[in-house]
Amino acid sequence: MIAGHFGLAAGAKSSAPRAPLWALMLATIWLDVLFVPLFLSGAETIEPVPGTSGGYGNSIIHANYTHSLVGAALLAVLFGAVAAPTWGRRVGAVLGAVVFSHWVLDLVVHRGDLPILPGDAGNLPRLGFGLWQIPAAAIAVELVLVLGGAYLYWQAAEPFTTPSDRGDRARLLAALVALAGIATLAVDVFIG
Repeated sequence: MIAGHFGLAAGAKSSAPRAPLWALMLATIWLDVLFVPLFLSGAETIEPVPGTSGGYGNSIIHANYTHSLVGAALLAVLFGAVAAPTWGRRVGAVLGAVVFSHWVLDLVVHRGDLPILPGDAGNLPRLGFGLWQIPAAAIAVELVLVLGGAYLYWQAAEPFTTPSDRGDRARLLAALVALAGIATLAVDVFIG
């Protein structure tokens, strides 16, 4: 879902034109950025579902802090609060919403491995609709997010470009879409 996260972040640019694209892209993967050191320390883990080779849809991700419902909400508020003094409250709110959108998109694709409380406190039921178990559907949703986000980004940038900028912008957009696809493959190889 990495490409889908980036697509949503690009689309969010249309609702917050003052938000730097890099900040939107960082916001959309912020939970995963924080997951990496916790994974490397063993505090958060990934394990293959028995009988599979791992990879997207075939792993249980124990991201009990970064990807818990309450943890993601707190990290989103913190990200937005840090951004607001620099870019304003509206941009801070949009960036915080983009951080939390990561959890919402993960809810759609993950197996039931997303805890409600940080550290899986209370051992409450874990959440996840498991769309990754239907690869064609997961790819379709991700493609819609990437193409929809690219379109919204393109529309938001149109008033600010000159005719000579449009070719550069098209190449940049193509590079971002390609990078998102490469990132998705790299994460799948890393996890799988």
